Amino acid sequence: MTSDATASAPHNHWVLTFVCPDAPGIVHAISGAIVEASGNITESQQFSSADTGRFFMRLQVQAPTDQQQFEAAITPVAERFELDWQLDRVGRPLRTLVLASTAAHCVNDLLFRQRAGQLPVEIPLVLSNHGSLRELAAFYGVPFESQSVTDAASKALFERRILEAVEEHDIELVVLARYMQILSPELCEKLAGRAINIHHSFLPGFKGANPYRQAHARGVKLIGATAHFVTSDLDEGPIIEQNVVRVDHAQSPAELVAIGQDEESRTLTQAVKWFAEDRVLLDGARTIIFR
Repeated sequence: MTSDATASAPHNHWVLTFVCPDAPGIVHAISGAIVEASGNITESQQFSSADTGRFFMRLQVQAPTDQQQFEAAITPVAERFELDWQLDRVGRPLRTLVLASTAAHCVNDLLFRQRAGQLPVEIPLVLSNHGSLRELAAFYGVPFESQSVTDAASKALFERRILEAVEEHDIELVVLARYMQILSPELCEKLAGRAINIHHSFLPGFKGANPYRQAHARGVKLIGATAHFVTSDLDEGPIIEQNVVRVDHAQSPAELVAIGQDEESRTLTQAVKWFAEDRVLLDGARTIIFR
């Protein structure tokens, strides 16, 4: 039974995610801690990985407690079951840095959906190695910086600026929105688990320039896109989302490009949305997605 004061207190909406070694009693213990904090579970998803022996859980909880009080209720369970856990407010916009080159489709989709309130992110800066998207960013009222990358020295300067921007703007996620430069292993390590990339799903086929023209010449029947975490192994990071659409001989190379760009945009945006909503958990080389 709750007191009248507790019942009338305003409720915060929390999202709790955690990973731990799989063991009996985890759900019972975490549920009990939430009850002790006068919390009400509004969403619950869990998964036991037979491959790694890890347990994954995502909860949304309404509770008349502040973050410090809620964390105090969870901490004994976290210590008992060795939880690697995170607590945040449901719907809090995630501070996101967008990296771009010359392609506009993914950047446009991210900025539009941020402005429309369809994507729980806050983008304080678009950082590019070309200046061609400056007007697009200005249209959405988002600051834009460009810095040419032509050699190893200028690449190092650009990557230094990325890290400065991460610190300056309290960045929680870096999105490579068709940013056409390979990040150094050192930068990949510093951004591990908080950088997402997008590319077409022809890989490992049709590498290099004009992949859609190559695909047209080979008569491909499927076009897709893959969003994944950035790692030092090029395009080999844990996959977050993939989409595919059927095509045929009637499509021209230009039409294939348009189809592919649509798939890239929606795939990247979906991956960013899931990440911002704390629905993406890492399980070794793969991801657990709580949709």
